[in-house]
Amino acid sequence: MIIGMANKKNSHSQKITRKTGMHPGSVYYVGEKREYIPNLYLVEYNKESYSQTKLASIDDIKNVEDGSFVRWLNVEGIHETSLVEQIGQKFNLHPLILEDIVNTAQRPKLEEYDNCIYITFKSLVYDEKEQKIVPEQISIILLKHIVITFQEQADDTFAEVLERIKLAKFKIRAKGSDYLVYALIDLIVDKYYHSIEGMGTQLEELEEDVFNSPTANSLYKIQTSKRELLGMRHSVYPLREVINRFQKDDLEYVDESNLKYFNDVYDHIIRIIDTIETYRELNSGLKDVYLSSMSMRTNQIMQVLTIIGAIFIPLTFLAGVYGMNFEFMPELHWQYSYPLFWVVIVSVSILMIFYFKKKKWL
Repeated sequence: MIIGMANKKNSHSQKITRKTGMHPGSVYYVGEKREYIPNLYLVEYNKESYSQTKLASIDDIKNVEDGSFVRWLNVEGIHETSLVEQIGQKFNLHPLILEDIVNTAQRPKLEEYDNCIYITFKSLVYDEKEQKIVPEQISIILLKHIVITFQEQADDTFAEVLERIKLAKFKIRAKGSDYLVYALIDLIVDKYYHSIEGMGTQLEELEEDVFNSPTANSLYKIQTSKRELLGMRHSVYPLREVINRFQKDDLEYVDESNLKYFNDVYDHIIRIIDTIETYRELNSGLKDVYLSSMSMRTNQIMQVLTIIGAIFIPLTFLAGVYGMNFEFMPELHWQYSYPLFWVVIVSVSILMIFYFKKKKWL
């Protein structure tokens, strides 16, 4: 698993290296190699109606300036840069936005342009089978009459929001595009809790393993958890500043009445950050416990070996004395010398074992 992650990082670094030297705004995909054809979904809704359409081409979008509907274009797959460029031309997006969309190594951030607001951050999903965090870059563009989202892969990341839009009873149907942006961000942040719970369960199992039967694999798991928590920290910390900008900056296309919802997301992020820091401290403590446990086990082994050696020292002495080939040794010619030798040997051993137990060395 470490080798696989190392190869992934090396491949990722090579792509970034190849991108070095290109002019700003170059649309060059940086991320895992993907083969499928990207999907385009257009969701249109207002308080009275709702529709979802799978598009064959970006040109299928009509009446973009019609403000009677909230429009949401979801793009599943950013590896085909030509499609991203077509979307950029369709909606007059700045080239720097397109460059950031196809670069999956982006740090979470919010940038305001003349005609839109661009937001990028990470979706973190805990894989229970592999016991690791799977990150996915999410990009959101808020324009006057449409919200565009970009996902690295085709999955159901936004399924819950889509389900709420289908049902007319939820307030999202009566709100504008800025509320849709809030709902999408809030959904991703809520999924952070599931990832945090997964890491917490993993640390609890690891803690029990370290205390009961630490092995070399335990240290590997500790280091893996440390790396996962660090990755979560790098994804969540900057998002705090992104959400804070909604509250502090007078952003175009964001209604003041919806700022309270972004404040709620900000509180969730603060709690998640606190939990991540707690787990990082716990993970660091587990490493100390592991090293102490291994040191104690080594000391116990050395203690047993030392006691065994101490028991055999007098026995070795006696065996050495009577093993000498001197002619005049009276005990050698005595009838009961051999049985007596074993009586002395066993007695000395029993007395030393009894003494060590009395001293609580055994």
